[in-house]
Amino acid sequence: MEEEIEEREKKSSVIPKIIIALLFLIVMAGIVAIIWYRSNLKAVQTESEKVVVDIASGTGVVGISEILEQNNLIKNADAFKIYCKLNNATSMKAGKYELDKNMSVNEIIDKLQNGNIVDETVTITFLEGKNMRWIASQIADKTDNTEQDVYDLLKDKEYLESLIDKYWFIDKSIENSDIYYSLEGYLYPDTYTFADRKQDVKVIFGKMLDKMESVLEPLKSEIKKNDLSVHELLSLASIVELEAENDENRAEVAGVFYNRLRRNMALQSDVTTYYAFKIDMGDRDLSSNEIHQYNPYNTRSSEMAGKIPVGPICMMSESSIKAVVEPKATDALFFVADKNGNLYFSKTNEEHNQTIRRLRNEGLWYTYDE
Repeated sequence: MEEEIEEREKKSSVIPKIIIALLFLIVMAGIVAIIWYRSNLKAVQTESEKVVVDIASGTGVVGISEILEQNNLIKNADAFKIYCKLNNATSMKAGKYELDKNMSVNEIIDKLQNGNIVDETVTITFLEGKNMRWIASQIADKTDNTEQDVYDLLKDKEYLESLIDKYWFIDKSIENSDIYYSLEGYLYPDTYTFADRKQDVKVIFGKMLDKMESVLEPLKSEIKKNDLSVHELLSLASIVELEAENDENRAEVAGVFYNRLRRNMALQSDVTTYYAFKIDMGDRDLSSNEIHQYNPYNTRSSEMAGKIPVGPICMMSESSIKAVVEPKATDALFFVADKNGNLYFSKTNEEHNQTIRRLRNEGLWYTYDE
């Protein structure tokens, strides 16, 4: 009997010990879990190391945790999910984010909830009076394309044919083998915004051509009435753009050009000669040989009498386009610009030469290398 009592006492003393041991293990497991949890909420590293991640629309906490773990931005996806559950952090926004490996889970979630996305948009301003070489350099500078990518597209016959089919103001004229750059003068100068640096040249050109169409559309009926083709009008407008600096002068310059064309006279515009020899204005003066040498762009050549250049020489503004569509009536056959861009109009060659002599005497005349 005593032995049975003693056995029961032993068993009764063992049970509390087991319970205590289990409670101890539970407490220890809880402590370990808390330590594990808190540890995994800390930053992956102390040093700054930025990483860009893209959270697609509709991605939930599980998907976000996997993206962050794969990019080594969090220590553990499960800890991230637990944190989100405990803190009801479910309203994270889609987008592209620049995160840092020294950010804690709380800091990362805060950024994702506030929608502090990376702005990868690219803005390019194309200026009036600039030519295709300048356009190519700007595209190469602001996007992942090279200048050669631009030139290659300008030679892509299939692409050019697609543009002829799409836009009413583009025709076979752009395929003339004498033209340096097929879309010169057709791309409208303005400020354009693109999604990122990866934009294809076709996308860039597409926006510029669409804008050109919107500018030309209100003038369409007047353009159709003109004896000149759209290509010729744009070619003339590009010269006006570089020869005149204000709207009034542009319309008068256009009037002079029309007068000369009607009289079978050469336009004799220096800006076309610079373009013909691929020299940017201001780089150097033209030589006497260059001035008179034939080139389908060079209107200083006697062989270009009564002719418009084979194609446009730069991007032109709306006012230059309107100037050639609605030129100012004038009796002038000549005009000349001084080195400050001021224009002087003359009815006769004698008056014109007198103006040139005066500008030379005043040090305002362009000089040429012989």
